[in-house]
Amino acid sequence: MTTVETPTGVLLGSYTPGTPEWEQARGGLCITATEIAAVVGLSPWQSRFSLWHKKAGLPTPPFEPSPAMEWGNRLEEAVAQKWLDGHDGYGIEAAGTWRHADRDWQRATPDRLAYTSRGKVVELLEVKTSPFGDDWGPSGSDEIPVYYRCQVQWQLDTLGLQVCHVAVLIGGWDYREYVIEYDPSDAKILRDAAERFLDDVRQGNRPDIDGADATYQTIRVQPAGREDRDVEIPFGLVIRWDDAYAAHQQAATELTKVRGEVLDWIGDGYRAVCEGRRIAYRTVNPDGTTLALQPYRSTS
Repeated sequence: MTTVETPTGVLLGSYTPGTPEWEQARGGLCITATEIAAVVGLSPWQSRFSLWHKKAGLPTPPFEPSPAMEWGNRLEEAVAQKWLDGHDGYGIEAAGTWRHADRDWQRATPDRLAYTSRGKVVELLEVKTSPFGDDWGPSGSDEIPVYYRCQVQWQLDTLGLQVCHVAVLIGGWDYREYVIEYDPSDAKILRDAAERFLDDVRQGNRPDIDGADATYQTIRVQPAGREDRDVEIPFGLVIRWDDAYAAHQQAATELTKVRGEVLDWIGDGYRAVCEGRRIAYRTVNPDGTTLALQPYRSTS
């Protein structure tokens, strides 16, 4: 491992994800790069509510890696090597877990350190895989999903670096590269939000319940057992319950209807399109009948 120094980063060590040492380096009252998007309400995987419970030491749902995560891990080395193949004069290595020199609670585990052959210029390399490219801009731009932008800014701020390269493989074949520069204003917004969040954990100020699935799953694991008793809930909550279920049923019925109409239009075709926009596509069984109708993700 090449010895590299960063302006404000202190290397804690290199740990295997999922091990007790890895959990300890990321645990306690600290905020990691993968958590900062949840702090500001921008993470698709965690909510402020679920993260608050984790930091408060309360029950949270067990971590269950998805097939997408598994393949992302399997492909990480190949995508990193693809980036290296196109950048002569650079070397890359696993980055390890770091903390900020003055803020012990600010932690980051970048995918790779990227450095020149002489080891003088240190940058970061983040490696991603994605099934869809809707949230990713043209290769060579800085247009990446906002939750990854939060992650990158946090990493740069932790280590005191100025540039992060992002290499992503979309849909298994569409390779793109991005360059993200350090933004001091964005970094300060994230730091201030993280400090307020950690203070709320210390003070026991639980975030409001929101509509994120991570929040609902966190609430599910809080009770330990069941008592045979009735619990009175507010009338206003009952009204919202009734309205939400009625709207859900109506939406489900309309969705089934419109899916049938779209599938009927496609017939034995592959994709439904409108004025250049891809709407949905068919997957088929071995006999050619429809297995499923899948929507394309929309950025609108």
